[in-house]
Amino acid sequence: MSSQEALRRAEEQNLDLVKISPNAVPPVCKLMDYGKYRFEQTKREKEARKNQRVVEIKEIRMSPSIDVNDFNVKLRNAQKFLAEGNRCKVTVRFRGREMAHTNIGQDLLLKFAESCGENVVMDKSPKLEGRHMSIFLSPKPAKDAKK
Repeated sequence: MSSQEALRRAEEQNLDLVKISPNAVPPVCKLMDYGKYRFEQTKREKEARKNQRVVEIKEIRMSPSIDVNDFNVKLRNAQKFLAEGNRCKVTVRFRGREMAHTNIGQDLLLKFAESCGENVVMDKSPKLEGRHMSIFLSPKPAKDAKK
């Protein structure tokens, strides 16, 4: 129908004539209450923002010569971060002659990842970047209950 007739129908029904795809030939229009449409759209966007969760990356640093008790404290902190749903970056810092023994740091990181428990996934294997070797740990995604 012509745009004048569509506009007349919209005015009769107290609605707005909204172009859905103006570039089409002929242009596609729809009769709707535009104010109500905008209100519902903003309501949906607010609901989506409320339901989203920002995942933080927490970092834990240690040296290759860390003691058992210090290691356990760092491990408990990492487990707490992962239980909250955050990702965790575990870094071993090498200083001086420690750079000659990067295998100790790699073993330490693998032991750390293994000690975190079965609810943790190692995203990246140990990687040496300059004087730091790091891994990323994240909580396993929760499996949805079957319906």
